[in-house]
Amino acid sequence: MNIMDFNVKKLAADAGTFLSRAVQFTEEKLGQAEKTELDAHLENLLSKAECTKQWTEKVMKQTEVLLQPNPNARIEEFVYEKLDRKAPSRMNNPEVLGQYMIDAGNEFGPGTAYGNALIKCGETQKRIGAADRELIQTSAINFLTPLRNFIEGDYKTITRERKLLQNKRLDLDAAKTRLKKAKVAEARAAQLNLSPPEENNIMVNVSYMLNLLHVKWLKVWAEEVTKSEQEVRIAQSEFDRQAEITRLLLEGISSTHAHHLRCLNDFVEAQMTYYAQCYQYMLDLQKQLGSFPSTFLANNNQSTSTIVPGSSSTTTPSASLTPSLSSISNSAATSSFGELKSSSGSRKARVLYDYDAANSTELSLLADEVITVYSIPGMDSDWLMGERGNQKGKVPITYLELLN
Repeated sequence: MNIMDFNVKKLAADAGTFLSRAVQFTEEKLGQAEKTELDAHLENLLSKAECTKQWTEKVMKQTEVLLQPNPNARIEEFVYEKLDRKAPSRMNNPEVLGQYMIDAGNEFGPGTAYGNALIKCGETQKRIGAADRELIQTSAINFLTPLRNFIEGDYKTITRERKLLQNKRLDLDAAKTRLKKAKVAEARAAQLNLSPPEENNIMVNVSYMLNLLHVKWLKVWAEEVTKSEQEVRIAQSEFDRQAEITRLLLEGISSTHAHHLRCLNDFVEAQMTYYAQCYQYMLDLQKQLGSFPSTFLANNNQSTSTIVPGSSSTTTPSASLTPSLSSISNSAATSSFGELKSSSGSRKARVLYDYDAANSTELSLLADEVITVYSIPGMDSDWLMGERGNQKGKVPITYLELLN
């Protein structure tokens, strides 16, 4: 029974406090009550915190869009995160493209130039996909998570203390209003007591009595001035204490900026690593593929060299035989490379294009120079060993033309 009485009393007190705050807030908005203003330093800190929160949310959301452009995938990851479950692994766009290229290359034949090129491009795309996955994971840990922790942790604490400060301010202003009304009521009561009606008129006496009752009711409602002054002192003390707590929290925003700066540096480093990896992968791929083989160049040139009636240029009969001759010569070249790789001998080869070695195991080449090439067991089908004087290293066969 005592617990129930206590709960009812507490509920009534809370309801009275809530009503008092609501009345004070409404009167302030209508310009009918005075409002205690926060000091300029605290206002600046509040503005800085709000600005930090807004821009942190924007940067965080746009970073998520950058790392995962698919909105459906972002929603799915958000749902799994809220359910505290791990999202299922899925292939990203570069990995899907890479797999398609590899499947197409195997379908066309790894021994063909186009099939082999597709496989190599597909493998490179899958490496880029793995690098992209690493970028997302690193950025999520080192950049997005600290930003999200600020929004969902530190700023929620600031918001809670800021709301408590607002309530303390409303309590203080409501106490000041009650004190002011109590003093007004006391002054009116003193005035009526000092100047009773002199005329023996019923209406005047009735008006005086009503005013007197009104004043006494005001005094009962506003209570005594001393009690109101005590309420103001208590409310002022609680407001000052809460303002100090809020100020200390808000001053931590500068430390938050410093922490987010370190996280931003980590994000930039992760992007630098990602783009450097992609560049190196594509550079290696370009070196492996080289320019179009002479077969494709010949075919492309032949497809565009058509005879235009009335043109001043003429085409010799031998030019019309170029496609078949070119096909024969390239088939012979492919067969020659195969014979060289299956044998233990060496051949002279002319370099078709400049080639920069990717590492110390490769040999840099200059166009039109002649080198000695041979194969060793276990070597990749697209490479041969090349020698130039005392220099030795791997060379890509797409850059070479075997000499008779």
